Amino acid sequence: MINQFKTLILLATLSALFIVIGGYLGGEIGLTIALGFAILFNLFSYFFSDKIVLSMYRAKEITETDNPKLYNMVREVAIKAGIPMPRVYIIEEESPNAFATGRNPKHSAVAFTTGILRLLDERELKGVIAHEIAHIKNRDILISTISAIIVSAITYLVEMAKWAMIFRGSSNRENHNPILDILVILLAPIAAIIIQMAISRSREFLADETGAKIIRDPIALANALDKIQNYAYKVPLEANPSTSHLFIIPPILEGLFKLFSTHPPTEERIKRLKQLARELGVAY
Repeated sequence: MINQFKTLILLATLSALFIVIGGYLGGEIGLTIALGFAILFNLFSYFFSDKIVLSMYRAKEITETDNPKLYNMVREVAIKAGIPMPRVYIIEEESPNAFATGRNPKHSAVAFTTGILRLLDERELKGVIAHEIAHIKNRDILISTISAIIVSAITYLVEMAKWAMIFRGSSNRENHNPILDILVILLAPIAAIIIQMAISRSREFLADETGAKIIRDPIALANALDKIQNYAYKVPLEANPSTSHLFIIPPILEGLFKLFSTHPPTEERIKRLKQLARELGVAY
């Protein structure tokens, strides 16, 4: 409940930021144009992003015959979560990882690397499956799309304002402080991305909690996260940064990517899961 409320507040803050910046930089016309472009671009992403990302990682859809154990585990968790059975994919990749995609529970998919299937035992794998099913159940793809629309609109609006300043000069911006203009152009996209990151991190905590409660085993996911992170450093996944937020552990773990990660620290996630286990009376 707390994470849901936090997400609502962050989305409201992001929306307010867009309105304020849009009114300042572009006025009503600039605000409308930016929002229109952002909605069109992200609606395309919303309906086709699952196909794009699965194709990007050459994911292969499997049936119950191909991998009965994995398929039945996904079906079992989906039934417990009260959602339709998602499509199941396997990615031929040694680095252990997994992600969920799809615009809603009726159009969803879960993907697992061959590395994660080899690394985790059955209990830990079920914890990972529950986390990904929780993302689908909580409609996190929809929430990330909404936040992406607003962030894209802010970025587009700032770009329009920047080029307007270059080609129109200062004569058409008599009511604007040029120093403030520059600060808004520089800082607005950063502020928007930081809020978007906070939304994503909040959804990861919620997926951890929801998934753990679905199977009533927080320690399964805690142990899995610990194993995946340790192994991921040794065998990194060559991933597109734009898809990093989808994975259970961010594939890019170094430098600025770690600083601006869409995921909360794994240690904090494990700590919260162990606390939840104590609350549920689950043995380690």
